Amino acid sequence: MNATPSRSFARLAWFSLGWNMLVILWGAVVRATGSGAGCGAHWPTCNGEVIPFAPSVTTLIEYSHRLTSGVALILVALVLMRAWKLRPAGHLGRFWAGASMFFIIAEAAVGAGLVLFERVAQDESTARGYWMSGHLVNTFLLLAALVLTARFADSERETGGGFVASLRATFPIGMSLPLVPAGVLALFATGISGAIAALGDTLFKATSLREAIAQDFSSTSHIFLRLRVLHPMIALAAGLVLLAVAYRLRGDTGAVVGEVGNFFSRAPGDTLRLKMIRPGKEHLVDQLAEGRGDAGVGSRAGAPRERPPVAPVDQARRRSQ
Repeated sequence: MNATPSRSFARLAWFSLGWNMLVILWGAVVRATGSGAGCGAHWPTCNGEVIPFAPSVTTLIEYSHRLTSGVALILVALVLMRAWKLRPAGHLGRFWAGASMFFIIAEAAVGAGLVLFERVAQDESTARGYWMSGHLVNTFLLLAALVLTARFADSERETGGGFVASLRATFPIGMSLPLVPAGVLALFATGISGAIAALGDTLFKATSLREAIAQDFSSTSHIFLRLRVLHPMIALAAGLVLLAVAYRLRGDTGAVVGEVGNFFSRAPGDTLRLKMIRPGKEHLVDQLAEGRGDAGVGSRAGAPRERPPVAPVDQARRRSQ
């Protein structure tokens, strides 16, 4: 196979992944600014118009999110077309390109449902929590499918076809370890609980830490606030599950011990940070950076510690001995 089309397919897949990440981050801006109802209960039009005239700021934010989402859909469609043309049936790049197309269509459908059923802006219904949870899980799966598409775009690995065969070829070790699906579910649970906690902070702003804690434990508080306290507990449990997965996959006891120590040293601070209710748009920081900082610190915790350089005199002394 010609290497140039293969490389262009891989570059297109990586670009599509990056664009979708930007769209997701802009979606966090839409939620944090309460702009989800900027186009009213209309979809795919905006306030009944294809192109809104004299739009408000919230309308511009929501409409721009829809435009960038449309570009994301087109990019994934192009990735699928390239995969279909360049890769034979049963190729992992082709399989995950198809999965990416499925999940981005589902993403558009859920987004349309949120608007049409008015589960946006200041809606406080518990149904919004279910819609958001489904939206978040689908977003995770979409990003995973896009990553795997880009990963196998220039690979020659084939599976022979079939859903299960493709999964086994993609995750040869993970499919045989029950802890791996448990780790995936733990990530989903952490993301969902974090999203609901952020939603509660946005809808029911507190002016002080004392008021926020009182909201968490009051029987008259909204369910989003009473669930907020569970997020750090779920995150701790998920961290332990992921550490167990890392131990089984890597077998590096020293690295796992370092991960555990680093994780629990950060846990009290993360729990307190959840309680520090900040007004207005500052919730966007938590929505965009959820988990990113911990990943960077965790990667450093498990890395081997470098030895200090040995002075030339000490080297000569060792050779003489």
